[in-house]
Amino acid sequence: MTMFDKITEEIAHFIGFFHVSVEDARFRETYQEFSFNPVKEELDPLQVVETGFASPYELLDYEPGVDYRSPGPQPWHLDPQPSMVQDVAHFQGADGTVPDNTGYDRPEHAAPVSLGSTKFAPPDIEPPGSVVNHFNQAIALSDDDYFSVGRHDVVFSPEPVGNAELLEGAEAAASLTAIGDLERPGSSAEIIAVIKTTISQLDAAQSGTDDAVQESITAEIVEGVYVNGELLAEAPKLEDYHSFDNEDESEDDSGCNTRTTEDGTVLIEASVELDAGGNTLVNDAVLKSFWTGGTVTAVVGDHVELNAIVQINALWDVDAITSSVGDPTSHDANELFNSATFERSNASKEPDTDPAAADSYPKYWAITEVKGDLMIVNWLEQFIFMSDNDVGVLSSSGVTTSVVSGDNLGVNHTSIFELGFAYDLIIVGGSVYDANIIQQMNVLFDNDVVGATSGFQTTGELTLSSSTNLLWNQASIANIGDAERFDALPQYYLDAANALEGGGRDISHDVRSDDAFAGLEGLRVLHIGGDLLNLQFIKQTNILGDSDQISLAMDAISPHLDSGWTISTGSNALLNNAAIVDLDSFGKTYVGGDQYSQETLFQAELISHRPDLGGPDADALVNEAVLFLDDSLLDSTDAAASQRYMAAEYDVHPDDGVTSVLGH
Repeated sequence: MTMFDKITEEIAHFIGFFHVSVEDARFRETYQEFSFNPVKEELDPLQVVETGFASPYELLDYEPGVDYRSPGPQPWHLDPQPSMVQDVAHFQGADGTVPDNTGYDRPEHAAPVSLGSTKFAPPDIEPPGSVVNHFNQAIALSDDDYFSVGRHDVVFSPEPVGNAELLEGAEAAASLTAIGDLERPGSSAEIIAVIKTTISQLDAAQSGTDDAVQESITAEIVEGVYVNGELLAEAPKLEDYHSFDNEDESEDDSGCNTRTTEDGTVLIEASVELDAGGNTLVNDAVLKSFWTGGTVTAVVGDHVELNAIVQINALWDVDAITSSVGDPTSHDANELFNSATFERSNASKEPDTDPAAADSYPKYWAITEVKGDLMIVNWLEQFIFMSDNDVGVLSSSGVTTSVVSGDNLGVNHTSIFELGFAYDLIIVGGSVYDANIIQQMNVLFDNDVVGATSGFQTTGELTLSSSTNLLWNQASIANIGDAERFDALPQYYLDAANALEGGGRDISHDVRSDDAFAGLEGLRVLHIGGDLLNLQFIKQTNILGDSDQISLAMDAISPHLDSGWTISTGSNALLNNAAIVDLDSFGKTYVGGDQYSQETLFQAELISHRPDLGGPDADALVNEAVLFLDDSLLDSTDAAASQRYMAAEYDVHPDDGVTSVLGH
């Protein structure tokens, strides 16, 4: 047995206390909870109070055959800000009875209202609020490049193409439209003014210029698909004319630009490829408004309805193409589409085939109210402006050369879906202004100059495309509501509107006996004290300047006559797509004042020969731009044999330059 001295024992105790302190630090929360020993206080014993109990009532046995049914709700009125404190008389049915609970929901927040010995809660319906959205989407891009490729020792610096003529062309195209520049409304009065102004402008639309082709249709009802003024069975599909996928799966992606001859010699396939166009501008908007609608709409004032589509395509495509390259395919066709669709669907319910239900009309009603005007406004504007006016010199150095100075993409997209409230009866104390308007315009300047310097020649294949542009406007307006749903306002509807305006809460038997309400147990009623204003507006504009100036030159050191050339200065796509789906009515509309309906389609195409280049020689234009920089060339006896005009200067063009060229 080992004996410890006093010092060793003290050390052992110290180590033990140290370990305890460490464990206490590690588990201090739990340790403190267990180590805490509260002082227990002495509590007084609970007092027991004895009370007497008596049951003077005699319990009866179960009695079968007694029908216990909870009372149902009664018709009621709801202000825009709901209040459960109502006059009991407002909840009483037409015959003084209490309706059962079928078809009604008991609101959780509503306190029961007492009527005699029964208790019930009114059904809870909400009034719609006004919805106003203003959207503005805009894109602006300037991609005016200057590039010089190869060892040509040529300075090509023509007068840069500015945007002044492009903007003048856009103004000329806009002058063709049947609708002027509408100001975004900010009040009920301004909304009405915009609708009335648009109607006046459409009625007073004048013919355009001699270069423009216009088609206009105005009628009370316009239905069908109209493409460039012609009625077709179906609308064209964009995917049949344009693809957003630039990859060609059939193309050889190996990257090999060499070929081997029969004797084993490896030759480089020299080529020059330029894509100075290929720009895509897209405006896309889909607007679906189902904010409010009724089976029957009773309008005390006027009812004004307008559906209008205005589409304009304007193209300036006058090219000057070199004749020294043989017979290139330089004038591929442009395609211009104005496609408009007007649709209507009848959402009224089918007649009830059950005789008992057909002879049954609602005895109860619930009313909600909007004091003042109810506005349903979506104002959307989309705008894209792009400048891609390139200036460049190309020569073949015996390798594969690829230059992309275009291929820009601009996209504006908006999708709106509004789902609101449906009622059996909507009573409008004022007037109804309902308008769906779509404006679309494409403007393209594609006036290219492709020429060759003196001495340029090639035996290789040359493909040149300066057009093949697509201008596409597609619009659709679909209304839910029969165009023939209008009728004169009966006196009993006018009396009901006046009663509600004066604070009354009764719906007369004549109103409830409308055939549209057959089979209903109760009515959901919306009363609008002012006007119902429904304005859906989409405006889309694409403006593109793609006037390229390209010079083809020979390599000054080692010309490669067998090089292949592929040049594209067009192939632009300007695309507008807009769709409006608007809920007008689920059934009948009674109008106390004037009823006006107008549907208008306006389509215009402007293919202009201005600016008129006068059919000049593209080679002459190019060489004039080159010679202008060095008058000493005029003294040369053999200008065709000399390509060493001047060292290339890359700061002669005021816009940005292409900083890299792919050669391999």
